[in-house]
Amino acid sequence: MRKTLRIILVLLTLVLLGLVGGLVWRRFCMPDLPARLLDPAFIRLTPLEVAALPLATRFDMPMGSEHGALTYNARAFRISRHLGDDFNGIGGGNSDLGDPVYAAGAGRVVYAGNPGPGWGKMILIAHRLPEGDELGPVVQTMYAHLATIRVQTGQIIQRGETIGAVGTAEGAYLAHLHFEVRVGPYVNPGQGYADTPLNRVAPEQFIRAHRGAAGDVLNPAPEKE
Repeated sequence: MRKTLRIILVLLTLVLLGLVGGLVWRRFCMPDLPARLLDPAFIRLTPLEVAALPLATRFDMPMGSEHGALTYNARAFRISRHLGDDFNGIGGGNSDLGDPVYAAGAGRVVYAGNPGPGWGKMILIAHRLPEGDELGPVVQTMYAHLATIRVQTGQIIQRGETIGAVGTAEGAYLAHLHFEVRVGPYVNPGQGYADTPLNRVAPEQFIRAHRGAAGDVLNPAPEKE
């Protein structure tokens, strides 16, 4: 019995010494490492945040007029694994550099910044869709390669409000707007190309289906959605 107790005491002592040694090494010998940020793929809007989003009853094109006039789609959704639409001014090249970019619908800015190389400045706006919409309750529109950002995270935005300007992703491309529509509450800059659509849907088709106005009727932004 005494032998068993001695063995247990020795084992406990070794464990305690190991813990103390580990704490000492971590405190004085381990190099300082940058704090690891939460993977943005796991950041999502809570149900309460979704319920508090402005109701987006109508959507419009993010460039040109309400019908997207004076623009063209240079690279459409899913062409060469592309996860959005690339909108250009009809002059081509950098003729649209600095042109205004508009919020496609009423919503709240959930991201505004530069997520990394190749993206340039980016804005994500979350929108609450009307009850019963098959894509609901929340979608997000994404605007990338911007030259400037005119909104802040958390800001409430109305449809048609100027949120930024067309850019080149800091010289990575000729000027254009990379525009995506994403289904769900995940606030993640993500990637622009993939073998599958992921949670993206075709932007132009989404806008046509959610204009909330006849095709021959202009859809100007109201003071309040």
